[in-house]
Amino acid sequence: MQFRCRGRIRSKMERFIRSFNHAFDGIIYAVRTQPNMRTHLIISALVLLTTLVLRIDRIYVIAIVLCIALVVSLELVNTAIESLVDLLIATHHPLAKTAKDAAAGAVLVGSISAAVVGYLVFYQSLVNNGGTVFGAISSVPSNVALIVLAISAIATIFAKSFFRRGSALQGGAVSGHAALAFAAATLIALLYARPLAALLGYFVAFLVAQSRVEGRIHSSLEVLWGAILGTLVALLLYVLVRPHVVL
Repeated sequence: MQFRCRGRIRSKMERFIRSFNHAFDGIIYAVRTQPNMRTHLIISALVLLTTLVLRIDRIYVIAIVLCIALVVSLELVNTAIESLVDLLIATHHPLAKTAKDAAAGAVLVGSISAAVVGYLVFYQSLVNNGGTVFGAISSVPSNVALIVLAISAIATIFAKSFFRRGSALQGGAVSGHAALAFAAATLIALLYARPLAALLGYFVAFLVAQSRVEGRIHSSLEVLWGAILGTLVALLLYVLVRPHVVL
């Protein structure tokens, strides 16, 4: 009797572990096959990092985490619906298109809601704590802009060379225009203690990135990698220039 009880417990534990494995397999599949999922996760990581930099209150961080979980969950459901529709329907059918469009619409609604929550949270944080953050970074050397843009361009060329796609000025795995635009926007955000100036800088950078996608020179993911590269170069160089600043 005792051996039977142990066998049942072991069997339940194995089923429980298998259920977790299946869930992680689904997440990994979505990350591997869905560019939107990779984009969501990258943006989520950057947003969470920003909550640390701006010292956002715990209650607001909870709201951000819930929004991230909502968007990622909806993207997983969207992937499941698309896979199921492709499995059941081999030909084009209006109802199949409706199912996929509705699932994608759910992700869009969740993403817009998360963006609105993020705007409200970060705007309030910048109003409360922005002066401290911007004040700590207001006295960087005057030539930092030139150096940041130059290193961003060099890093982009290295990335293009590593992936062996595109030329120095057009195409490739990383958008150089997006990298330079977001590096410049990050400098504006760091050098001026004005949230509006930062918002305008990033808005112009977004327009530059969008033009590369609209012109079919880069994909959305290539532009995103360029934006991340330029932003990180600007932030890392600032840390090197002002090592004594504690945010």
